[in-house]
Amino acid sequence: MTEAVRLNGVHHTARPTWKLRETIEFYRDMLGLPLIHAVSARGWGSADHPDFLHFFFDSGAGSTIAFFYYLGHEQPDHLIHRPKFDSDAVHTAWRVETAAELAAWRGKLEGNGVQVLFQVAHEVVESFYFRDPNGYFLEIGRPLRPLTELDARDARLTLQAAVEEEDRRRARSEELGDIESVWRAKGTLVAQALVRAP
Repeated sequence: MTEAVRLNGVHHTARPTWKLRETIEFYRDMLGLPLIHAVSARGWGSADHPDFLHFFFDSGAGSTIAFFYYLGHEQPDHLIHRPKFDSDAVHTAWRVETAAELAAWRGKLEGNGVQVLFQVAHEVVESFYFRDPNGYFLEIGRPLRPLTELDARDARLTLQAAVEEEDRRRARSEELGDIESVWRAKGTLVAQALVRAP
């Protein structure tokens, strides 16, 4: 019998940086994350791979956040962070447990000149967002309620509806571009499940 395998939490996330001092000072000094490991390498992989420093901060609960600093190279244009999809969807979020802790973190960051972009309670977490010196989007949030089996069932139906609606659109050479279409498709799935229910 084959033993089931499962992932056991996130070990690390990693991003490039072209701002070595600023990145170290922000994560170590501003956020208080201990610098716990660094790899200094003469390229890896292909012969033209640049030399780099790969350094890790302890981000809590057994996870780390890491950066690659490529020596002697300018930041490529396609890796300059811009708003919306390419920068803001890719982010790291830290967890605190209480509203008081969340307020304390916000106060600390703002008191040290970090601009908090916005704060929002979005269903299961209340968070505020800010950027590091590289322009990376960061979040600190607190849970508002635990996730339940109802949340998991809803997630499965939502994504099933989205995949099926996207397939229907592609078959007609169209794009899925609005959330209402997903909601309608999900409503159909819910109605079908109710009809099948005993």
